[in-house]
Amino acid sequence: MLQSARRRLLLLAASTILLCSLLGGIFGPQVKAAAASEDDLRESIRSFANIFHLIEENYADRVSADTAIFGGAIPGMLHRLDPHSQFFDPENFGALREDQKGRYAGVGMHVQQRNRQTIVVAPFPKSPAYRAGIRPGDVIVKVDGESVENLSTPDVAKRLRGEKGTSVNITIQRQGREQPLEFTVTRDDIPRPSVPVAFFLKPGVAYIKIESFNENTDRELVEKLKSLDDKTFRGMILDLRDNRGGLLSEGVAVADKFLKKGQAIVSHHGRASAEKPYRATRGNGGRNYPMVVMVNCDSASASEIVAGALQDHDRALIIGNTTFGKGLVQTVYPMNHSTGLALTTARYYTPSGRLIQRPYTNVSLYEYYSDPCQDKHRNVKREVKMTDAGRPVYGGDGITPDVILPRPAALDRFQETLLRRYAFFGYAQHFFVSHDRLPPRWEPDEATLNDFRQFLAREKIPFTEADFGRDLDWVKRHMKREIYNSGYDTDEGAKVYVETDADVQAAVEHLPKARQLTEDAQKLIAQRQGR
Repeated sequence: MLQSARRRLLLLAASTILLCSLLGGIFGPQVKAAAASEDDLRESIRSFANIFHLIEENYADRVSADTAIFGGAIPGMLHRLDPHSQFFDPENFGALREDQKGRYAGVGMHVQQRNRQTIVVAPFPKSPAYRAGIRPGDVIVKVDGESVENLSTPDVAKRLRGEKGTSVNITIQRQGREQPLEFTVTRDDIPRPSVPVAFFLKPGVAYIKIESFNENTDRELVEKLKSLDDKTFRGMILDLRDNRGGLLSEGVAVADKFLKKGQAIVSHHGRASAEKPYRATRGNGGRNYPMVVMVNCDSASASEIVAGALQDHDRALIIGNTTFGKGLVQTVYPMNHSTGLALTTARYYTPSGRLIQRPYTNVSLYEYYSDPCQDKHRNVKREVKMTDAGRPVYGGDGITPDVILPRPAALDRFQETLLRRYAFFGYAQHFFVSHDRLPPRWEPDEATLNDFRQFLAREKIPFTEADFGRDLDWVKRHMKREIYNSGYDTDEGAKVYVETDADVQAAVEHLPKARQLTEDAQKLIAQRQGR
């Protein structure tokens, strides 16, 4: 093992030097500085090799080189640099590529653990699982004849995935059926839509949700805009809440759809890379309908690029809460053994010159990722820049919205209990035992609410009438979404949920302000140009 480990260390050293050489070849730093840095690097690698050899010879247990180096030393080194540089093992690197591609091969359904059983939350619309007849609430008992009892959700999902065109046998236990059901499902490419919801909230006012930025986002957005006929828009709500970003190129392409041809979108540069600007190459074709962009503290990276560009050019009114604050650009380098390295190589800047990366020194990795909404992490000196029309905007700590909305209230005990016990999901399965179909524009009435109360009692989920009275609207909203998920599909469930979203309603109410913002900016810019 000693010789093998040493070979692995030499391979690691060579790979590291090669990576640095490639960066030098692309970006061309001074030869003298590069040589000095390379000497320091070789010395550091020799020191690391000596330390590892000492550990390998004397540690109480046998040491795995893969665990020590790829599972410990490299991730630790990257985390010391910044919160976004990271090393991907083969499994995580494969998942990253699936996320970027926006598709994988499998049967197409969302599964979840409940009471040590694997439950089908919902088959994806038009997926192999959907066409085969698998329903929300079905319990997966076996996959290819092998029991999945006590397996984790990722392990079950892994068994359901496979090469396109291959078959998998799924044994299901369904409520109301005594005997298990057998389904043979042929795997296919399963798209992961990054633009899952697009519809008219009211005549002429479109709502579009972008959940992530993968390789298909630009194409999906074009299709949604065409299907809604954006030439007829009188207003648009672009929802980027909870969108943690993705591919920079797709964020640029999305911003391009709403700006004038030639307008700046973003630029980035780093220690070894020259400034690279991105501009709108096609533009919006003169369609300047009012826009409201919704963001929150989980809107990050490419979401902030889009929001920042539209804000800096006074093209859209930004509403919500201050965004995550990720202004670091990662380049993903495929490595050997199906691994990958996501390395921060530059910082990006909005058209007004804002760097929106929030501080990450003296903050643990856990706090950085889990508490982006906490005010204690927002007390920083902020740089002030100006939009095209001369409005002040702020950098150094995410995108500050033009209109701040109240943050969602914390869940009370009753709400937490209903969600933790999957009460709405369970009730939806109970509902469709006695309902064959869902009437158009169905709403939960008093009879349904009373039936829900009885369901909670049978499930031994505690509640009081005071709980119901206080949270009635919340209960109706969540119940309606889950009933539509089961009665139609998750797309319809998402639509009815959005329609009753108070923040979305606020966005619609701010469309006149968005129109005024754009018109005032256009007039001011025209005056400056002497027109």
